[in-house]
Amino acid sequence: MKLRVAVQMDPLESINIAGDSSFALMLAAQARGHEVWHYDFATLAYESDGTSHGKITAHAAPVTVQRVEGDHFTAGERRRIDLAQDIDVVLMRQDPPFHLGYITAAFLLDRLKGTTLVVNDPREVVNAPEKMFVLDYAQYMPPTLVARHIDDLRAFQRKHGSVVVKPLHGNGGKAIFRLDADGTNLSALSEVFDQTWPEPHMVQPFLPEVSEGDKRIVLVDGEFVGAINRFPGEGEFRSNLAQGGHAESTTLTAAEEEICAAMGPELKRRGLVFVGIDVIGGKWLTEINVTSPTGIVAIDRFNGTDTAALIWDAIERRHAAL
Repeated sequence: MKLRVAVQMDPLESINIAGDSSFALMLAAQARGHEVWHYDFATLAYESDGTSHGKITAHAAPVTVQRVEGDHFTAGERRRIDLAQDIDVVLMRQDPPFHLGYITAAFLLDRLKGTTLVVNDPREVVNAPEKMFVLDYAQYMPPTLVARHIDDLRAFQRKHGSVVVKPLHGNGGKAIFRLDADGTNLSALSEVFDQTWPEPHMVQPFLPEVSEGDKRIVLVDGEFVGAINRFPGEGEFRSNLAQGGHAESTTLTAAEEEICAAMGPELKRRGLVFVGIDVIGGKWLTEINVTSPTGIVAIDRFNGTDTAALIWDAIERRHAAL
């Protein structure tokens, strides 16, 4: 069945097609004969029409994509489309940060429920920010503090020694700091974080096991489909590929299989079709990525798999069940 697919994502001009998961999903959709559109979340609009759903529109352009560096897409004329009448599936794929603009776009897309399938489910994306949703699985996490008051931060740091401080709603490994066991600069770093972000901050012990890799594990409709192990680049402790890390093929440990089994049914129930979880040292769960997960291009490169096709299989099943 041919589907009309609208991809809500960052500008196509700016993506790195060699590793971009959204681009891989667009290529896979096109290969199946689906019609692909692109729009920016800032063009979303709601207009009342006397119904509880209202009319949800976006300024979108039909696109054709190809894996040719520097010539990877062509776009037709941009026009205002009705996401309920003109589109069957919306992929919510713009990069975080997870701020009020992101949340507002998700609430608007949630009004399409029952007419257009949105992946991942926008209401559940709002309910499951990466570093908050993971708290539901605290039995698999390292010791963790979510706090803002400097006294709480100091007490946690004294208890655990060297710590890592992260923005609660950050992404891509940005603004993650490691502090030594003596706690030097904790107060100064806290001041910077407080001035930059209104929410609390996340603090965890530094895990030396990160030198052995930070595993990205992908689940599709709650089922494990592949993983890569990411290693920090030279002079770095962050293993994110966006921060200069590199990836290798990998398999799951028994503890990682247990983590996937524990959360898989809940991910499927929530309509979180494409999820990437991060595990350090084969056992420490640190994030559950639901906003715009990445990693499938590297996974497929190492494993000879087609994760984008598996994601589209799941999307097509869900659309058929609407």
